Amino acid sequence: MTNPLLDFSGLPRFADIRTEHITPAIEQLLAAGRATVGQARSDDTAPTWQNFVQPMEDANERLSRAWGQVSHLNAVMNSPELREVYNANLPLVTQYFAELAQDQVLFEKFKQLRNDPEFENLNRARKKIIENELRDFRLGGAELPPEKKERFLRIQEELSALCARFSDNLLDATNSFSLTIDNADEVAGIPDDVLQTAREAAEKDDVAPATRQGAEQSQGQERGQDAIPANGRSAVTSRGARWKFTLHAPSYQPVMQYADSRTLREKMYRAYSTRASEIGTPAPPSGNVADWDNTPLIGKILALRQEEAQLLGFKCYAEVSLATKMATTPKQVLDFLGELAAKARPYAERDLQELRQFAADKLGLENLESWDLAYASEKLRLERYAFSDQEVKQYFPETKVLPGMFKLVEHLYGITIVPAEESAGIQLWHPDVKFFHISDAKGKLIGQFYIDLYARPSKRGGAWMDDAISRRRIGVEGSGEQRVQIPVAYLTCNFAAPVNLNGQIRPALFTHHEVITLFHEFGHGLHHLLTQVEDLGVSGINGVEWDAVELPSQFMENFCWEWEVLADMTQHVDSGVPLLRELFDKMLAAKNFQSGLQALRQIEFSLFDMHLHSAFDPGGEKTVLQLLDKIRKQVAVIFPPEFNRFPNSFSHIFAGGYAAGYYSYKWAEVLSADAYSLFEENGTGRVVNTQTGARFRDEILAVGGSRPALESFIAFRGREPKIDALLRHIGMAGA
Repeated sequence: MTNPLLDFSGLPRFADIRTEHITPAIEQLLAAGRATVGQARSDDTAPTWQNFVQPMEDANERLSRAWGQVSHLNAVMNSPELREVYNANLPLVTQYFAELAQDQVLFEKFKQLRNDPEFENLNRARKKIIENELRDFRLGGAELPPEKKERFLRIQEELSALCARFSDNLLDATNSFSLTIDNADEVAGIPDDVLQTAREAAEKDDVAPATRQGAEQSQGQERGQDAIPANGRSAVTSRGARWKFTLHAPSYQPVMQYADSRTLREKMYRAYSTRASEIGTPAPPSGNVADWDNTPLIGKILALRQEEAQLLGFKCYAEVSLATKMATTPKQVLDFLGELAAKARPYAERDLQELRQFAADKLGLENLESWDLAYASEKLRLERYAFSDQEVKQYFPETKVLPGMFKLVEHLYGITIVPAEESAGIQLWHPDVKFFHISDAKGKLIGQFYIDLYARPSKRGGAWMDDAISRRRIGVEGSGEQRVQIPVAYLTCNFAAPVNLNGQIRPALFTHHEVITLFHEFGHGLHHLLTQVEDLGVSGINGVEWDAVELPSQFMENFCWEWEVLADMTQHVDSGVPLLRELFDKMLAAKNFQSGLQALRQIEFSLFDMHLHSAFDPGGEKTVLQLLDKIRKQVAVIFPPEFNRFPNSFSHIFAGGYAAGYYSYKWAEVLSADAYSLFEENGTGRVVNTQTGARFRDEILAVGGSRPALESFIAFRGREPKIDALLRHIGMAGA
């Protein structure tokens, strides 16, 4: 049988992939890539797109697709065997692409392409790819002398290994902790569906609680610290039951938001906020916390990034990062964040004062601790707006949310989304995964995507979109003809799965925040799937400036606050009635509840990231935690306890692509709010407007990275972006 990782005739063959396939496939593809590069280097004819760029693009895409499948499985179906093979091949793949970026001969040939008179006859996408390649060669060290090139290459390999280790440590530390409780009083306040999931988890655990690795056995309730006593029990909190809670979001977040037991909340918070640190849960079997401690990795990552920047002639790594973004200098970003912080801080101070007063007066919490914030906020929301997140959650079953979201984008963009038939032979990596087709108005297939919604121990936390296959025009082997390759995306979340409640399987229920998360990731997916660009380097999200790539995702979030959208995607899980207009109005009134605190929190993280990569000396006397404390004193109003180790789980910047780029969320939020305001201004009274939707599709989604993001925004909006819409959307219009 053909190695499934070497089969590029269609969709990934996930059911056929075994760990023993990985190394042979990657070795073969690396050899083929090097042979193609060698041919391109030695060819004495003048470089053209067809004889120079295209062959390397074909070879590198095959390698990227195969490695992408391995990386995806490592993220969603992690196992010791897969992790070992992944980590063994990661340096080889990293080295290959790092060597390409340093190749002086290839660099000179791209210069020839750029200076050739025929350059002007290329289409816009190919011109942009060549310009990007020249920039990336410089950023990849192509202009360095040989000895510095060698050191630069080693840095790339070390960084890739360290970032992978950071992610592994965080996943292992998250999975290692569990808290099993057998006292019904201690789980008072936690919603029934969450308790049922926790009960099922405890029942599946066939290891005695006293010996379970990483678990703690509850020793009874400390009533003196609990603000609100239990008011009776439901069927799922009957005597004799046990409940197992973990640090995965569907378990952790409801505990922090609803558990009346302050002791329980504190235990969970302490475990969560010390993950992958020197004071976190020890790693088995040695019991040494250092095995999963990300602290030394952070120092090494920062030092290597700084060395990389200096080799390239930049003052700091932030300048390297910004070379491919809309923002141009660290100062520009810091000024932008400083302006936002100044506007948000008065609102954050007001939010915190209100919360403290409420906690003291109504909950008996004179000292509001970090593990009280989500709980007290939910109680305040309930009193002020007469609804809770849990009440709203009952109206958002997956069985209505997904069709409702699809209906929205079908109407906006003139497309059709249908699930794949079971008989289609599509291979999935887990039974929970679903697969869908997208067709245009004429019924032509234009995209496909997988959705993997539920949390599980083998899956890293968070939510993300990734590309499986990108749109491009390719030759049909042996025919001389060409066809367009259909783009395929992965959409991944970590929501609670359906539960068996009193003998009935209830569909997965999403909080409104989780619905927003789903819309966000689908926005990224549509950016990848609805592109019309047929050249790989700038197709979909490829080549899009990182601080603009969040525009389509954050744009989609806005529709989660529109009655005309929610009315079609809600249905109470028990009564079957759609979301009540009265409840929606309460949600809308509470939309900007604590928006000052939320905005300031994101700004704090963004400032921390930018300062880390622009003005921090990883070998100096000041620690990363001290830098974070300094930033908090300047902008924050909430200060976590000293044991909090937030940097150790900040995977966005230490294991993702957001180093010196976390500000992108706020930067793109300005773009997305301003773009959405055109829908609000269209004059029809309805935001789901097909004409404006077609314009957004054509000027933003369809063009991918084939032109600068600012040009695309102006083409859609008719002017440069303004911050006004964002301030209005988050309730700070008067700031």
